[in-house]
Amino acid sequence: MKQLLITIDGPAGAGKTTVSQMLADRLSYRYIDTGALYRGVALEANAAGLSPEDDEGLEKLCCNLKLRFVRTEKGTRLFSNDSDISDHIRTPEITMLSSAFSARPVVRAALLDVQREMGREKGAVFEGRDMGTVVFPDADVKFFLTASSKARAARRYKEFAGQSSQTPEDVERDIRQRDENDESRAVAPLKPAEDAIHVDSGDLSPEGVVEQMLSHIG
Repeated sequence: MKQLLITIDGPAGAGKTTVSQMLADRLSYRYIDTGALYRGVALEANAAGLSPEDDEGLEKLCCNLKLRFVRTEKGTRLFSNDSDISDHIRTPEITMLSSAFSARPVVRAALLDVQREMGREKGAVFEGRDMGTVVFPDADVKFFLTASSKARAARRYKEFAGQSSQTPEDVERDIRQRDENDESRAVAPLKPAEDAIHVDSGDLSPEGVVEQMLSHIG
């Protein structure tokens, strides 16, 4: 069977991670969470005391940073050099910081080649925000997954239950701010590719979303 390169873009909280992992499993493809790469940069930049406006510092950081995905007993984990940072990049603080750092051209340029190299052999599902528009404009199949801000906030609140003091209203406010940041940035703004297949996950289970996607893949 022909190996495809599939992209799944969409806003925060739309369920991209769960759906992308499930779709990759169904197809026996590799799953690449590109958002985790940007979170990794944000985590390391924050630890180094860098601000999103420090392009010189960010360029130096990215040149010395070795981010890689490793399959373990816990699933696919993100390593920065030799440290597993998978759990550390999922906090509300890093979630918001990653939006600011990912908007910097120097960061996007550094990770562009990394992502394209990962996709060279196809047989992969790439999750992100500009996969179908910037990183892989010639992808075989492109999806844009979305849902209302309220539905996405409810999902994210449940995800962080017990890990954060945020209220559902706080989470929805952050979601809306993240949307505004991602959609208005000058470099690679969040938007669907012209040939993307739109899927609204608001009233669908993850399994339902995957089945809908599979129907388009054939």
